[in-house]
Amino acid sequence: MKILFIGCVKSSERFLKAIYHKTTAEIIGVVTKIESNYNADHVSLDGFCEKKNIEWLNYKNNEQLLNWVKQKNPDIIYCFGWSYLLPKEIYSLPPLGAIGYHPTLLPKNRGRHPIIWTLVLGLKETGSTFFYLTDIPDAGDILSQKKIILGDSEDANSLYEKLLLVGEQQVVEMTNSIINQTIIPITQDDKQASYWRKRSKIDGEIDWRMNAKSILQLIRALTKPYVGAHFQYNNKDIIIWRARILESKDMENIEPGKIVNVYENSFIVKTSDKLLQILEYEGDFIPKEGEYL
Repeated sequence: MKILFIGCVKSSERFLKAIYHKTTAEIIGVVTKIESNYNADHVSLDGFCEKKNIEWLNYKNNEQLLNWVKQKNPDIIYCFGWSYLLPKEIYSLPPLGAIGYHPTLLPKNRGRHPIIWTLVLGLKETGSTFFYLTDIPDAGDILSQKKIILGDSEDANSLYEKLLLVGEQQVVEMTNSIINQTIIPITQDDKQASYWRKRSKIDGEIDWRMNAKSILQLIRALTKPYVGAHFQYNNKDIIIWRARILESKDMENIEPGKIVNVYENSFIVKTSDKLLQILEYEGDFIPKEGEYL
């Protein structure tokens, strides 16, 4: 089976390597982006392709991509970790269609920023799902789906790694099933579908009037490899990477946003209900006890 692979993030690289090393499929071409100002977890696949002597294309536009797909004539397209909708004129070319990837339990939570929203909302489980591409994003028949359970201290980095480990196993099993013609697609129930919107910068801004749990979920959702949750100080963004909740005794008369303690490398802020210790941050900011954020 001849695969044309499309992707430009960390998961793309991990899944590509799994297919290359653990299946008999032939990767006849790879489409990637050398640079990306959009993806915080951007990874260009050209280095791996050069080492393995795989032809690759630095994506510029869909017309360029369409011509290259026609030239390569793949049996199937794998499109994993791609922030652009693949048009029908491209995904319908291969006789076996095209497969995408979405890290939720489809049909629930289709749409944008799935890892971030999963953590912001404090969900206890999510999923790793491979599916056929169709005109409706994330709505095609499911080819492989695994449930992922979130830990109490889960953050973007740890959840991403869980998804990668499960996804690597899935993509190998799925590829072998397609080669062996034993794959059984499952149609999504659109009545169960829900959608997440694209997040904006303001969605990552901390309001100290929020409760401590909500702020901590926001910090964990946006920590590395993402952009980080932030608060404004003197019209500058101060990014918070790690924090923890502390019980607040005798703090009911303290207003939200007040810095109650400062240590060498951390500081403690009163939220609407509890104390939050900021363990790792960056920006032009020197915390002062008694100051309000």
